[in-house]
Amino acid sequence: MAALTQLAKRIAKRSARVGVIGLGYVGLPLAVEFAKEGFRVTGIDLDPRRVKGVTRARSYILDVSSADLRQLRRSGRLRATSSFDALRQQDAIIICVPTPLRKTREPDMQYIVSATQEIAKRVRRGQLIVLESTTYPGTTDEVILPALTARGLKVGRDFCLAFSPERIDPGNPTHTTRTIPKVIGGLTPRCTQLAMALYGSAIHRTVPVSSAKVAEMVKLLENTFRAVNIGLVNEIALICDRLGIDVWEVIEAARTKPFGFMAFYPGPGIGGHCIPSDPMYLAWKVRVHGYEARFIELATQINSSMPEHVVNKVAQVLNDRRKALRGSRVLLLGLAYKKDVGDVRDSPAFDIARLLEERGADLLYHDPFVPSAELNGTVRRSIALTASALRQTDCVVVVTNHSNVDYGFVLRHAPVIVDTRNQYAGPPRRSRRVVKL
Repeated sequence: MAALTQLAKRIAKRSARVGVIGLGYVGLPLAVEFAKEGFRVTGIDLDPRRVKGVTRARSYILDVSSADLRQLRRSGRLRATSSFDALRQQDAIIICVPTPLRKTREPDMQYIVSATQEIAKRVRRGQLIVLESTTYPGTTDEVILPALTARGLKVGRDFCLAFSPERIDPGNPTHTTRTIPKVIGGLTPRCTQLAMALYGSAIHRTVPVSSAKVAEMVKLLENTFRAVNIGLVNEIALICDRLGIDVWEVIEAARTKPFGFMAFYPGPGIGGHCIPSDPMYLAWKVRVHGYEARFIELATQINSSMPEHVVNKVAQVLNDRRKALRGSRVLLLGLAYKKDVGDVRDSPAFDIARLLEERGADLLYHDPFVPSAELNGTVRRSIALTASALRQTDCVVVVTNHSNVDYGFVLRHAPVIVDTRNQYAGPPRRSRRVVKL
């Protein structure tokens, strides 16, 4: 316990050394916040571009400025490396690695397992290890703990282990790494206490829970709640389309109720890392225990079907104009999974693109945040949004409603628009050249 007591003192004095494994959209902002508070932070990432970006103070993350990186690099409080040997010197180690799904829709734990193995080779008394990567309930206890105790160390006495789910919303200027409350669940009360002390030094509010399993479940509940409600409103959109009702008008009227209703909005599908995959982690875990998560499975089916609905809508719009989808030029406005970011992970735009080309469309895209991307096996570049380019299309599909696109200009020059984001709310929605989801 003496080593952990010393760690608590170092955290309080900001003299503890913090290591962050994974310098992506979660790890880098977190590393920056700790460094701003005076900790000496080492980021570890196997991607040489990320290590080079931090070393040269050139940010590759929307929520981190290059100016902040320059200041922290000059002060010596932030560095990056691809060597896991740096873990030996760290007092606290935070794991922020990807947790994707396999093609079978089962959890892919390779990055967590690999990071854990590297830590286990170097773990020592007086260290705090925290997992932030979204995963199924039980991962911290069942995967990480056995590896760290294999050489005789005891959790809560020699080292501490906790789970604290990342809650980052990329591109959100209001809710940031520093301001979003941090849920923390340790394997012992001492683990929770130390993790709270560390995060409390850089995060405005910490929320302790009784165990790592509870903290793991919190994250899955948050994103399953969103996925299921998006699935519900997407089904309502499909119903409204059959009944000739504007679903957006329905939602706007419903949200005037001051209680018992929370507005969710339909779209071309769901994207990003969390919402498509997190519910499937939970569904997989409970399936192992003989339970079928029917709400989750149904919501996933509905959300996954939306790209096909969008493509069918494009085909219908073109057919109404006496054109076939095959051979028509279709421009996708936006590839990113959400507005005003360049993140394309699991974006529904890629399924829409695949389905359009399978049905013979000639595909183009414009996204001010995604200058190039691989679509259907071919690397393509975002085209300039000119009057000539718009007039030469047969249909424009608003997939991502980025703020810095002139939608009035698009409306003036595009022959017809399929709007999946209600960008043309108000009077333009009655235009025969704008068709809603």
